[in-house]
Amino acid sequence: MARDERGVTAQSEDFAAWYNEVVFKAALVDRGPAKGTMVIRPYGYRLWELVQSALDRRIRDTGHENAYFPLLIPESYLNREADHVEGFSPELAVVTHAGGKQLDESLVVRPTSETIIGEMMARWIGSHRDLPLLLNQWANAVRWELRPRMLLRTTEFLWQEAHTAHADEADARRETMLGLRIYQEIARDLAAMPVIAGEKTPGERFAGAVETYTIEAMMRDGRALQSGTSHYMGTNFARVFDIRFTGETGRDELCHTTSWGMTTRMIGAVVMTHGDDRGLVLPPRLAPYQVVIVPITRGGDTAVDEAAERLARRLRAAGVRTHVDARTQVTPGFKYNEWELRGVPIRLELGPRDLAAGTVVLVPRLGDDGKRAVPIDSLPEAMPGILDEFQAYLLTRATDFRDEHTRTVDTWADFADAVATGWALALHCGAPDCEQDIKSTTTATPRCVPLDGEPATGSCVRCGAPSAYGKRVVFGRAY
Repeated sequence: MARDERGVTAQSEDFAAWYNEVVFKAALVDRGPAKGTMVIRPYGYRLWELVQSALDRRIRDTGHENAYFPLLIPESYLNREADHVEGFSPELAVVTHAGGKQLDESLVVRPTSETIIGEMMARWIGSHRDLPLLLNQWANAVRWELRPRMLLRTTEFLWQEAHTAHADEADARRETMLGLRIYQEIARDLAAMPVIAGEKTPGERFAGAVETYTIEAMMRDGRALQSGTSHYMGTNFARVFDIRFTGETGRDELCHTTSWGMTTRMIGAVVMTHGDDRGLVLPPRLAPYQVVIVPITRGGDTAVDEAAERLARRLRAAGVRTHVDARTQVTPGFKYNEWELRGVPIRLELGPRDLAAGTVVLVPRLGDDGKRAVPIDSLPEAMPGILDEFQAYLLTRATDFRDEHTRTVDTWADFADAVATGWALALHCGAPDCEQDIKSTTTATPRCVPLDGEPATGSCVRCGAPSAYGKRVVFGRAY
């Protein structure tokens, strides 16, 4: 198996092994003591904090308020909504004993919060004047994963979950699409990930939802990753939790509810969307360090170190997250390799000759420019633009990769060939049995019915029955 000097498996040899090695070697995560759990290390947690701050700002700007709800949920709450409990049953962690005795009622460790928040909504909503109720929670959730993978599927993960209640269907549907648009913005503008937004097929919906919408991203092995979902619940949860309001006419009515969430899976998505055989490649807007300065010193001369610190202060004043790697126990070459592995967008190398010339060597993590000498004095002013160019380059690179690995197909042979290395755009009948047949034969699933897909009709690519969705469905193997 091919490895580079850092001991990282090549993506083309074994993508799963590459991913696993990179997230550990780049100090994003470590394994927790309980099966399937992860420790998010400071470098990885900073990535999550940057996602969190950008997402939280957008959520607050649209009128939502943050709250917090209990981790432990009475089991009876989940049992009230049959589809919901059936959908989550295999993944539930249940507390049966506490305080040295068996509990009268078992408590479920939060897999998601529709039920507990629904109970509270029923208490807080009385009149149409209380609507819409727009809540958001930053929390952890627990789902018992049989095949855990760091940052993608772990027993415990961090997330944001919005839960809202509305007076009518139209307002709730607007909210559902608002959540989806916010996720599209985060993926595109922050993570440089081109995503396809669309509706899940009935077989892929969130348990208990009327409709589920998703953003789907393509990883560099051609697989899909669901990166954020938004659900229109109709009155399903309002009915079982008695979330009602008195309308303007005095009539008692059920609320329409929604929920939408994004998790630490987004960090795994960034790793797999942009990384290469040298390790991580981080979009500047998400990078804990956008620039790392490596001073190259000789003997006891401190002039280069002092110049590096002065430059770092000026870059920070310009809004650039900057780190000076002043370690003396390792060589500059070691530092170069380490910061490449950890995905820093821009590396600056500064030695005595550079300092004498008034320049610094700029090395982008990716791109065709390669190393180049740039004037130190003008760099703080220029760096925000350099980082924006790198951000745009990553988005273009990822978009081109996705488009090159997505094929429009009309025959089963072409379909099977397309999903072996990427995505297929195909007509489908919508029958659950046909979906299952496709999955069992190719491991591909319908990722979504694209919102911006062109109208199309014809025969199902698998069974030949009339297509059901009025447009082509995105199929792909998924994480």
